[in-house]
Amino acid sequence: MNDCIFCKIIKGELPSKTIYEDDLIKVIMNINPATNGHLLVLPKEHYINIMDIKEEIINHSFKVIRDKLYPQLKEKLNCEGLTIANNNELGQEIKHFHIHLIPRYQNDNADFQYNKDNITDLDEIFAKLKK
Repeated sequence: MNDCIFCKIIKGELPSKTIYEDDLIKVIMNINPATNGHLLVLPKEHYINIMDIKEEIINHSFKVIRDKLYPQLKEKLNCEGLTIANNNELGQEIKHFHIHLIPRYQNDNADFQYNKDNITDLDEIFAKLKK
């Protein structure tokens, strides 16, 4: 895509701080991090969201996260955990599939907070999802 920021980063048309790269993905530092070491895993091919990305790329991405990136974040930044997130459509600012890796630290205030005002009856939701 010609106007996709992530495609431009992958092609080298825009600068980035690349942490890891191979034939299928490029991993860069997020310029608006939630915590220290917040990374973005970008497939090199343009996919909009999880509904159109190849399974091979998802599998490869998570293997790299598990085997290389998470251990590197733990060793180099002493993070105590990792939040792995992906937005699809709503909340997806850049329409290029990407995975957020958010290192977690004690008292980092990056929690996903429960908000009872946004929650429907759990039994009702369960019944809908169980079908």
